[in-house]
Amino acid sequence: MFQQDWILRQIEMIGVILARLLFGKDKPDYEIVEKEKLSDSDQLYIELIRMLDEGKINEAENRLYEELDPARLPMLELALAFYSRLNQFDDAYLEAHNYSRQEIEEGLHAATKLFGIQLE
Repeated sequence: MFQQDWILRQIEMIGVILARLLFGKDKPDYEIVEKEKLSDSDQLYIELIRMLDEGKINEAENRLYEELDPARLPMLELALAFYSRLNQFDDAYLEAHNYSRQEIEEGLHAATKLFGIQLE
């Protein structure tokens, strides 16, 4: 339990630090600017959040990695928002859907590494 709380806080801190350094934001958050004209990234974000809410966590993460493009920095912002949102679920929800805090941390590290950011 204590280790899970520590991992949860670590994930939050990594997201906040990267959001501030890279995007000038207080927290990792993906914003849809034009709701009438959704970009491909906007549509992907909506799809991923829906999948997370439906408990399709592994499928959502796989979908994220299919689309991550290191040449497009906004995709890193989307990945940070994805893992931040995932980190907000409680341990029971994650366990019920075969996922863990450790996997969130590993996924966050892997996503940032694709963009040339080594967290370890």
